[in-house]
Amino acid sequence: MVSIATWNINSVRLRMPLVEQFLREESPDVLCLQEIKCQEHQFPAKAFAELGYEYQAIHGQKGYHGVATVSRLPMSEFSRHDWQDNGEARHVGVEIPDAGGLVLENVYIPAGGDVPDREANPKFGQKLDFLERMTRWSEEINRPTLLVGDFNIAPLECDVYDHKALLKVVSHTPLEVETLGKLQGAHDWVDLGRKHIPAPERNYSWWSYRTYWQGKDRGRRLDHMWASPDLAAQSRAHRIAEHTRNWEKPSDHVPLITEFDL
Repeated sequence: MVSIATWNINSVRLRMPLVEQFLREESPDVLCLQEIKCQEHQFPAKAFAELGYEYQAIHGQKGYHGVATVSRLPMSEFSRHDWQDNGEARHVGVEIPDAGGLVLENVYIPAGGDVPDREANPKFGQKLDFLERMTRWSEEINRPTLLVGDFNIAPLECDVYDHKALLKVVSHTPLEVETLGKLQGAHDWVDLGRKHIPAPERNYSWWSYRTYWQGKDRGRRLDHMWASPDLAAQSRAHRIAEHTRNWEKPSDHVPLITEFDL
């Protein structure tokens, strides 16, 4: 059995104590992080190695974005794409031989700004273009692959606390949902979150700091784990570590963990 986790940590150096607690409690074989917010030489590599995660693939930049994958299993960097052609560190892929040669792609899709209009808000257009480039890439995938990360889109009506209220809010607009659907269809990706927690069951991974602390369950399912069809058939369990939102100085996202019979 191989367990893989994904977590938008919202600054790995600031929240390294939480990461250590999570790794000790859940002990995944592999952890994918998004929004590490540091350059590669600033990444707490030694701390991860001391916890047993000596294999590391880091794609960082100063102050923003950044992704990293750490593992107890031997792995090697497999891919590193600049989906916006602007130098932002939003993707790193690895190959894990001891997990049946699994390819694990870790991605941080842009949030897309506040206005769902390409002309009025260039960030929204960049997000759509990012997804379209990933769609073309997905069409060429020919190996069992797991795509994980912060997609910044809640696709289903039940993936948000109020579907009608959020139809014009970036992360749940019909255009974003349609564009993400094309990405999913390009490789017949299986949404593991909904394979194991079928709609319309509650399945949130992000809450704003303010509403969460107010006790308002205004969540969105922005984080995802998608698998190639053959790999998806080997997934045995999936869970959301929502309790991490109650830890001191938490991320606004919570980890997802999937176990595979590999």
